[in-house]
Amino acid sequence: MDLRLDAVSVRVDGTDLVRELSLDVGHEQVVGLVGPNGSGKSTALRCVYRALKPTTGSVWIGKDDLQSLSLRRSAQAVAALTQESGSDLDFTVEEIVALGRTPHLRGNEPLSYRERELCRQAMEQLDITHLAGRGVLELSGGERQRVLVARALVQEPRVLVLDEPTNHLDIRHQIELLSLLKGSGLTVLVVLHDLNLAAAACDRLGVLAEGRLVVSGSPPEVLTPALIRDVFGVEATIVPHPLTGDPQLLYTLAPDPGHSPGRPPADSISSSPSSAPERQRKTA
Repeated sequence: MDLRLDAVSVRVDGTDLVRELSLDVGHEQVVGLVGPNGSGKSTALRCVYRALKPTTGSVWIGKDDLQSLSLRRSAQAVAALTQESGSDLDFTVEEIVALGRTPHLRGNEPLSYRERELCRQAMEQLDITHLAGRGVLELSGGERQRVLVARALVQEPRVLVLDEPTNHLDIRHQIELLSLLKGSGLTVLVVLHDLNLAAAACDRLGVLAEGRLVVSGSPPEVLTPALIRDVFGVEATIVPHPLTGDPQLLYTLAPDPGHSPGRPPADSISSSPSSAPERQRKTA
């Protein structure tokens, strides 16, 4: 099931947070949104899991305009892991994971054998089976994050959206999570700050700055020294990973004192081959 953001704009209290964002996420693709803080990445995701309604434009799940679906149907189609995900109630891990089935149940209907197996498998995939009986408030931030990913998988969505899912995770669990997403068979839209992880895990990247899509394409097309300099305000050398060939960024510590990150100079962006209008039409 493909996902499409069609000229989505979000205006809140007179401020444009997202501006005419058009982006396609193909069936079973993993597409990453990257960009400086405040560039509109999380706001765009909120439109996909219906925490926000676009001021203009629309979000499509397959042939369905998301706003035309009931909340129940959209919850069955889209699962989300947000930065605000969590629980103030001390449910057990097993109970939290089982909440992923809520959009598919009616009233107090108990879980079926198949649904209990889904929960078991998700906990096994996320390496949290040993935590099943623990209260979620007892867990570390990384453990809670894995519990919430398991809950999203149990939901059996067609589209999975995740906002900085590697937060709090150690490097092993970051790699395991992103490998799981890549092999999940789901259509995935994910916000990531680590550009090296994004290059390794994503089929395509969309770069945002000031609420606008600067460029989209494959990681090698998008991650260039010029773009990193213009969008993020840092100097980087791009080298291929010795095993996978994925682009990897080596940063210098000294920032450019004359450049404000997130405000790419129009002349430098337009002169980049990977960000030309024709490239955006083909890859956005």
